[in-house]
Amino acid sequence: MNESQFIEALQEKGFELSEKQLAQFERYFEMLVEWNEKMNLTAITDKEEVYLKHFYDSLSAAFHFDFTNVDTVCDVGAGAGFPSLPLKILFPHLHVTIVDSLNKRITFLNELALALELEGVAFHHGRAEEFGKNKKFREQFDVVTARAVARMTVLAEYCLPLAKVGGTFVALKAAKVSDELVDAKNALAVLGGEVKATHQFLLPGEMSERNIVIVDKLRKTPGKYPRKAGTPAKEPLI
Repeated sequence: MNESQFIEALQEKGFELSEKQLAQFERYFEMLVEWNEKMNLTAITDKEEVYLKHFYDSLSAAFHFDFTNVDTVCDVGAGAGFPSLPLKILFPHLHVTIVDSLNKRITFLNELALALELEGVAFHHGRAEEFGKNKKFREQFDVVTARAVARMTVLAEYCLPLAKVGGTFVALKAAKVSDELVDAKNALAVLGGEVKATHQFLLPGEMSERNIVIVDKLRKTPGKYPRKAGTPAKEPLI
């Protein structure tokens, strides 16, 4: 997906990018490639693939969830900033908080935010399990999102404790999410969530399956969740 195809694909979804936004995506790509030579941010560095598999893929969340009426977004395990920073470029009003376990990635994200002149962003080094226990952040966000982090049973325990009651957990998943949702049904209920909708589509060009899972946060998450670091992955809620 070249830049023109990227623009056209977003126009088809009702989004018009300004010159500033296009320049931000271009600089994002440049810095991703530059910093990737120093640390492992992504296996994808070809420009057309970055625009498709990182930028467009991240923005696909906005095709199925309305970000215009929310204020705060927490992105768990964002790595090089996906999906929240492309969403921040598209929706400048968003206040974005990213938590990631690798400090080198946080350093990159801080430099990226400065270069792109992004305001209302905060980056935190830490484990999602510990972050979700912090009273400053627990159940404080309108939307919590994650992309390519873990299976839904594990991801729910990372993300739902951070979403406020009445908020939303938006998971960006690849293929076979229906199997994950069957396994995660109990975990979602225990953590206070309920699947509102699942949207399946094919990534343009390569036609690989993607899924956007929308989970409503209906009840407060019990205080014992998330469990201590490492436990959700080792002993998923079944």
